[in-house]
Amino acid sequence: MLVFKVPALIGIAGLLACLGVAQAQQAADPRLAAATQSFSALPEAERKAIQSDLIWTGHLNSAATGSFGPLTFRAVNGFKAGRGQPDGQLTPAERQELARLARTAREAAGFAVITDQPTGVRIGIPQKLLPKREATAAGGSRWQSADGRITLDVSAAPASEPLQALFERAIAVNPNVQRKVTYKLLQPNFFVVAGETPTGRFFRRQALGPSGLRGFSVGYDKTLAPTFDKVVTAIADSFEPFPSGSAPAPTPVPGAPAVTAAPTQPASERFGVGLVVGKDLVLTARAAVDPCKGLKVGARPAKLRLQDQASGLALLDVPGLASGSVPGLRDAAPAGREAVVVLAYDGTAAGRIAVALPGEVASDAVLAPLQPGGAGSPVFDRHGRLAGLVTANPPDKALIAGVAPQRNHAIAGVAQLRAMLEKADLKASAAAAAGELSTGAIAEAAGKSVVPVSCAL
Repeated sequence: MLVFKVPALIGIAGLLACLGVAQAQQAADPRLAAATQSFSALPEAERKAIQSDLIWTGHLNSAATGSFGPLTFRAVNGFKAGRGQPDGQLTPAERQELARLARTAREAAGFAVITDQPTGVRIGIPQKLLPKREATAAGGSRWQSADGRITLDVSAAPASEPLQALFERAIAVNPNVQRKVTYKLLQPNFFVVAGETPTGRFFRRQALGPSGLRGFSVGYDKTLAPTFDKVVTAIADSFEPFPSGSAPAPTPVPGAPAVTAAPTQPASERFGVGLVVGKDLVLTARAAVDPCKGLKVGARPAKLRLQDQASGLALLDVPGLASGSVPGLRDAAPAGREAVVVLAYDGTAAGRIAVALPGEVASDAVLAPLQPGGAGSPVFDRHGRLAGLVTANPPDKALIAGVAPQRNHAIAGVAQLRAMLEKADLKASAAAAAGELSTGAIAEAAGKSVVPVSCAL
C-alpha cells in the first residue's frame, strides 16, 4: 500500500497477494442485513468475543473488530453447518457451543495475552504449545515448542534505520535460501511479511512508534499448519506494539447470552472518495452520496448536481473548491487482469489517510484491498491514465491477520466516465500511453485531485 499526503507523497509499498484469501466477494445474501442487525444489537465486547471464538474454531481468518460483514457471516454459517440454518445468526445454544469449543481450543494452547516486560509488547502467547521461554541476545523474548518446530520471537530496538530498509531486506531474494514470500505489505508505521519455505511457514510484523521498533515473528513446521494457522491469526489479532493501560482481562462468555442489550447507535456518517474534474466539480460514486442529509468534500459543503443510476456515478458541486482538469482517459477499457493503481482514502472520520493501492482490472471490476469508504476511488492504469472509478462501497472491514485482503469491487469504465462528464459539459480528452509509471509517480501526479467525501445520514 502506498500512503500519500495531498499534495506531498510520503511513502511507497506494494500489496501483492493474500494468504489463502478468496479474491472475489460472494454475491450479497439477502439474509446478511438481518444478521448484521442482530449482531449489532450485541455489546461490543460480546461481538468481539464471538469473532475471537470463530478464530479459535478455525472458521474466521480475520481480526476480531466487532464489525459484522460477509467474512463474519460466512464464518458463522461455517460453524453452523450441520447445526442450523445458514442465516448468519447464532441461537443461544449455538453461541454456547461456539464458546465451549473455542474455550477448549484456547485452554489446549494455553493462550493468554501478556505484556512482555523486556520489550513492552502486548501479545497473546500459546504457552502450552510454546513452553520454552528465554531471552534473546538482542534483548527480546523467545518462546518455543518442546520439539523446536515452532518459534515465536518478540523484539524491540531503536529505530536506527528507515522502516522501508528493514522491509526491503525482509522481502529480498536470497539465492542460497529456498524461501517464497507470499504476502508483503508496507505502511508508514508498520510492515508485514509472510511466506513459506520447503518445510515451514513464517509471519513477521514490525511496527514503528515513538519508542522505536517493536515486532514479532513466528516460524513453524508446515505440517502443523492445519492446527497452528488459527493460532497465528489469534496472535496477530492480539498484538499491540505500543500498548496503553493494563492488559485486558479475558472476556467472560455467558453460557446462553440473550440478545437483549440496547442496539448500538446507527452510523451517522458514510464516507467515500471523489475526483476533482473541474472548477467546483467532483466526480464520485452514487453509493457514497445517495441518500445524504448533508455532503462535504474535505471540509467544504457540497451539493449533488447529477447522478446516473445505470453507471453508478454522481457529480457534486463544491463551491470554492480549487479548479481541476479532467484527467486524461484511456481510449479503451483495460484488458483483463491489467495492473492498475487505485487512489483511495482509508480510515474513519478521526483520521482518513490517502492511500495508493496496487490492483488488477478484471472485466467490470477491480481487484484491490479497498475498505469501507472506498466508493468513488479513481482507478489509473500504469501509464497514469484514468481507467475507471469504483462504484460499490465495500460492505465490511475485512482484515486478515490485521491487514486488508484483495477483493473485487465494481467499477464504472472509460465509456461510462466519458458519458457522465459529457452530461456536465466537461471535455474528457484521451491520453496517450507514455512510459510505465511507478505507483508513487501515479499517486504524486494524480493525488492532488483525489479528495475525501463524507455523507451525513
